[in-house]
Amino acid sequence: MMQKRFLLVFFALAGLLLLVACGGGGNESGEAATEEAVGDPVRGEQLYKQTTIGSASAPGCITCHSLEEGVQLVGPSHAGVATRAETAVPGMSAEEFLRESIIDPDAHVAEGFTPGIMYPNYGNELSEQDINDLVAFLLTLK
Repeated sequence: MMQKRFLLVFFALAGLLLLVACGGGGNESGEAATEEAVGDPVRGEQLYKQTTIGSASAPGCITCHSLEEGVQLVGPSHAGVATRAETAVPGMSAEEFLRESIIDPDAHVAEGFTPGIMYPNYGNELSEQDINDLVAFLLTLK
């Protein structure tokens, strides 16, 4: 009887420790944690700098966007894009803005640029991980 009670207490404590170690499935406010996209900025930079990208060999980002301040190619420079993305659309995070700009390029066209110029099918031709990685890289460009 004593051994059963010991095992019950042991497993109950082990379960509590596991729950605490895993964060309990919530955040500091007690709400359920939301799954966030995780990207690799190093791989994102590699993808960004390719001349073609995706399943249809579409133009790579570097083909139309510069990483140098004030250097404009077909599209706007991406120097400082993470900082601009933070306030581009009220209520939208920089990550959300950048993701939407890849998936739906005409959703937010930079001032002075023409809608319909950016390749429209990256959302269909890039994997979710590719998009996550590109966004993670773009978020490093403060």
